Amino acid sequence: MRDIDFTFDSAGHRFAGTLTLPDGDGPFPAALLLPGSGPVDRDSDHRRLPLKVTRELAEALAAAGIATYRYDKRGVGASTGEFLPTGFLEGMTDAAAALAALRAHPEIDPSRVAVAGHSEGALIAANLAATAEPAPEPARVPTGEPGGSEEGAGAAARPVVAAVVLLSPSAKPGAETLRWQAERLAPSMPAAVRWLLRLTRTDLVTKVLKNHERIRRTTTDVARIGGVRVNARWTREFLDHDPAADLKGIHAPVLAVTGEKDLQVDPADLARVAESVPGPVETHVIPDLDHILRRQPGPPSLRAYRREAREPVDAQVKDLVTNWLAERLAPDARP
Repeated sequence: MRDIDFTFDSAGHRFAGTLTLPDGDGPFPAALLLPGSGPVDRDSDHRRLPLKVTRELAEALAAAGIATYRYDKRGVGASTGEFLPTGFLEGMTDAAAALAALRAHPEIDPSRVAVAGHSEGALIAANLAATAEPAPEPARVPTGEPGGSEEGAGAAARPVVAAVVLLSPSAKPGAETLRWQAERLAPSMPAAVRWLLRLTRTDLVTKVLKNHERIRRTTTDVARIGGVRVNARWTREFLDHDPAADLKGIHAPVLAVTGEKDLQVDPADLARVAESVPGPVETHVIPDLDHILRRQPGPPSLRAYRREAREPVDAQVKDLVTNWLAERLAPDARP
């Protein structure tokens, strides 16, 4: 495979990323890869937790003949701007600009471009698939003239997004998802922390919900909650975001995968995805898989993330995504 530095502009910022091309000659089918939440770079790496999700997907897809593009978020890595003041909806705007840049690249077949997102990236992928306008076919030259086509003019429009992959996706409004998280995280905390919460008569769910209400009352992009600077604008927009509207607008085929041990997104949300998307949907709940797409035997816990991140992304996940996209982006699968 070949890695090419590739930049695009969005809202006055320059975004840096990597276009990974398979061996051979293009134009290639492609996938835009979108990472999870937080200040993560093109490889899904946070400075304290390198997850490598998008990088490993790029490598697996290149081996299957599919190009990929992944980029550093606003204010992260080599991209300009600031991360902390960036809103959730601005992330969607940036992703739409990345999709347009990928489709316009001469090595890419614009009629065979997918979007694949993990966690927050899955929400953005759903939004791109639902809101991207169909791309009209070029006008046909009548048969008999130079470059003529037997089809003539007026061929049907082709969708901008040919296929959608949602990894660890949520399908409930953000406020409901974060409440569900808090309810699941409390029992998984270390015994000493649980004891301290009981000693101080602190209910974790109530505390989380009160913090959300404090953030809702803010009007600035960044605010201090409990002495910590938080991305208030992102949180306000995420709390109010309901993925249902975007899911109902997706007519491209969808693959949705989540883990049985996910503590951050309800695995039952896959049923909501299947019920909401009007197009074809394939869902998989993988036993022992957690939110960062690694296997976690025993009781689920966030404390295992640091150790698990040293291991590769689960092979079944990569095989599912690779094989499914290879079939949907094949030349004879074009609309």
